[in-house]
Amino acid sequence: MKPVLAASAALLFAMSLLSGCAGTGASPRELKTASDQTASEKRAQIRLQLAVGYYQDRKYEIALDEVKKAIAAAPDYADAYGFRALIYTAMGENALADENYRHALRLAPRNPDIANNYGLFLCEAGGKPAEAMKYFETALGSRAYASPAKALTNAGNCSLKQKNTDAAERYLLEALRYEPELPAIQAGLARVYFERRDYTRAGFFINRLTEAAKLESLSADVLWLALRVQHMLGDRAMEATLAAQLRKRFPGSPEYAAFERGAFNE
Repeated sequence: MKPVLAASAALLFAMSLLSGCAGTGASPRELKTASDQTASEKRAQIRLQLAVGYYQDRKYEIALDEVKKAIAAAPDYADAYGFRALIYTAMGENALADENYRHALRLAPRNPDIANNYGLFLCEAGGKPAEAMKYFETALGSRAYASPAKALTNAGNCSLKQKNTDAAERYLLEALRYEPELPAIQAGLARVYFERRDYTRAGFFINRLTEAAKLESLSADVLWLALRVQHMLGDRAMEATLAAQLRKRFPGSPEYAAFERGAFNE
């Protein structure tokens, strides 16, 4: 099961950073707030808002240019480097993404959104799931983190990549307390129990998943997981429905190839 999709993480991170960019004008004894922003920092925030819009439209080069202008206005703006890392990831420029994440965390080592996104990057594009875990823990250790379910879900699914179903179950059940309807959590827990051959529990979470999300919105790997669970439970009607979705939307996928050869236990 893939961690929470990078695009979703990007959007949530983007929304969180738009209210940020605290300035340097506050007293050293006070926490910085929006009213402390300098004119340069406000310009940087506006540029970053523009970059977010272009990113969402997949106009990556224009988004990069706007981030460049944000950094020119506020060279220590950690969120700008973190967002540039997301853009580079979307463009497949993983070395540049890694460099920007690391610089962002040097500037803001306790920023939970940047830490979570870097962990997701390392687990997925970076191919370093073990290293990713400490960044999820950094995010979860922040009292200021507004959405711990993201890092918990990512940590759970990244634990699955390492075949550590006990850790995955622990993270995902904790995430469930925060966002019980989140499809990524349902899918992650279904995978935990499928790996343990506990098909009844896997089916419980697959049913919750299909109740909360439209089949048309599920990725190929989640459809294939759901199909295998229903196959093991003997629900041939639902199995056929899921197979039709997989055939229609992902005919050239590895998941559909596995279905055609009957690899339900892989």
